[in-house]
Amino acid sequence: MKRILAGLGGLIVLGMLGTGIWLWHPVGSQPPASELAAAAANYDAEIIRDSFGVPHVYGARDADTAFGLAYAHAEDDFETIQETVAAARGVLARYRGKDAAAIDYIASLLRVWGTIEERYDADVPADVKAMAEGYVAGLNLYASEHPEETWAGLAPFTPEDVVAGFMFKTPFFYGLDDTLLKLFGADYTQSIALDPAGPKKAYLLGPRPASELGSNAFAVAPARSGDGFTRLLINSHQPLTGPVAWYEAQVTSGEGLDITGGLFPGTPVILHGFNKHLGWANTVSAQDLVDIYVLTINPDNKNQYWLDGAWADFDVTTAHINVKLAGPFAFPATRPVKRSVHGPVIEGPTGTYAIRFAGMGEIRQLEQYYRLNKSEDLDQFMGAMAMNALPSINYIYGDKAGNIAFIHNAQYPNRNDAWDWSGDLPGDRSDLVWQGYHPWKDVPKLVNPASGFIFNSNNAPYSATDGPDNLKPEDFPQSMGLQTNQSNRSLRTIELTGDRDPIDRSRLLAIKFDNKYAQGSEADEVVKAVLAKDWSAEPEMAEAAELLASWDYGTDAASRTAALGSLTTSRTITEKYTRLKAPAPETAFREAVAWLKLHHGRIDPEWGEVNRLLRGTVNLPISGAPDTLRAVYPKEIGDDGELHMSAGDTWIALVEWDPEGRQTAQVISPFGSATLDETSPHYADQAPLFAKEEWRTALLIKAEVEADAKRRYRPGKD
Repeated sequence: MKRILAGLGGLIVLGMLGTGIWLWHPVGSQPPASELAAAAANYDAEIIRDSFGVPHVYGARDADTAFGLAYAHAEDDFETIQETVAAARGVLARYRGKDAAAIDYIASLLRVWGTIEERYDADVPADVKAMAEGYVAGLNLYASEHPEETWAGLAPFTPEDVVAGFMFKTPFFYGLDDTLLKLFGADYTQSIALDPAGPKKAYLLGPRPASELGSNAFAVAPARSGDGFTRLLINSHQPLTGPVAWYEAQVTSGEGLDITGGLFPGTPVILHGFNKHLGWANTVSAQDLVDIYVLTINPDNKNQYWLDGAWADFDVTTAHINVKLAGPFAFPATRPVKRSVHGPVIEGPTGTYAIRFAGMGEIRQLEQYYRLNKSEDLDQFMGAMAMNALPSINYIYGDKAGNIAFIHNAQYPNRNDAWDWSGDLPGDRSDLVWQGYHPWKDVPKLVNPASGFIFNSNNAPYSATDGPDNLKPEDFPQSMGLQTNQSNRSLRTIELTGDRDPIDRSRLLAIKFDNKYAQGSEADEVVKAVLAKDWSAEPEMAEAAELLASWDYGTDAASRTAALGSLTTSRTITEKYTRLKAPAPETAFREAVAWLKLHHGRIDPEWGEVNRLLRGTVNLPISGAPDTLRAVYPKEIGDDGELHMSAGDTWIALVEWDPEGRQTAQVISPFGSATLDETSPHYADQAPLFAKEEWRTALLIKAEVEADAKRRYRPGKD
């Protein structure tokens, strides 16, 4: 017996050792600081931090500014920059655990690094590579100086990381992530389009909600402004923190780069903003840019699918995902990655699907943004847009010459217009696998409309101006899948304009900061449904219904009806963002009444007592609500009696050119430039201005920046 027990003990020890070896996946060590910092000697950038901590980066070359921008951003948010790099590399689960495993799998599914290996050397121009190289030199210098902040095994950062970040992230802005989540879900309903040559037209068997995100943008031409000014209002709606939160900077080089605006962690150029000559604002668009093909799998060979009357082989590779356990240990998960002639394949609980989407194999995103940054007039801007490397996103444009424009930009798949592409497609026909995109000339655009006013609030491209020359649906093939929706914000803009009166500065700002819901909006429909019920048998609810009936649909901080109205309607409005099923209007109304009585002892507290901008120890009342032009989205309806803003209005800019072309700009951010450092004076220093809908003046000339400077330094030189 002792021998048996000893033998079993030995087997257990061996098993534990074997398991330990199998799970042993250390992330790697930090390279020597001298090695990480070596490339910094090739760059020279001066960073000037103004009184709000905003970095102004100067360099002789464009690449010098990319170097300095990376270093400055790393000072404020190195953690998020590293997170974006790890996500694009497909190694985030090694640092964040099992919750990030799906992200790593998607990086393999989208074949980010396969495209990098095939196309980076040949298809990324030298000047664009120089920007990426300068940027990672700045990151690596910061990592060399701050090893305690640097994720083990992640450095050195590479220029390929920068390009991969654009490739990985841009398709998500038109909702590719929603499609993937849907196909991996257990309740996906197939909706297969029928052959138009057959006896029936295409049909849908299940709902396919659009993926809508927020943003506003407005441009006013001199003829409409009343004072000869051109005005551009940039107002993207993003999360207030995280990998797609705006970070403000100005970059200026001796090679002509001179631009102010917002960027995301990991990007060496401005994504939307303005230079001396022109500016642009982006809003998220929701065209139909993803096609789902339903595949028939060989019952005798799961690696084959039916195509054109025969079984075809999948291209099969393996995703290796190391999932963090503890210390140097990680679970080495593997999963097959399959591709058909259509594109990536998803083996979901309801079937096997292939997807084909805008941006597949695209590597030129950074190049197009760089060209936009350096454009100096409408022709150069349109020339950069004509690259058509960005899979989606609307553009609202304005310049010092008085031009304004709207572009419903996308890589529009070159589909067979005889088919209905709004449903899923049969996967057994190669003739339905579209090739390439519509040319740039086909992309919907409206330049210098007669009204002198252009706007977009994530709405249909057919309502982009309040004049007679809007785009028309019949001018575009149905297979392009253009948007048809209106948001509350677009409905309110339509209500607030439509006349021939000037839209001067004060009127433009009144539109932007309007906080009401429109007639016909989702909020209006919910309120009408609640008020249609007879509440007379419940005195307390009847009193609440009377209060709700008096709501003017405004969400000013001082309003005593907005709390009840917004709490009743907000979950219906945000369902498309949160993916949380909204309660019926009656239920939402009852829950709003109960919540307000529990936390505030009354159903009519001031909205500002409920609606708050919270940052560290700063806690301020704020006007606005979901899908109002003053966009304020709470993270949740919590149990502390407050709604804390987590998304919506973020970095905002009002850019103006006077009749002589002289430029001024006002800007504001909800928090401050110090993204992570709670001890910094710039962690929340802009919050009071933001909550009061006030501005700070953008410093555009170096002499102004120097006069306001609080810190000047040259990374790697001082």
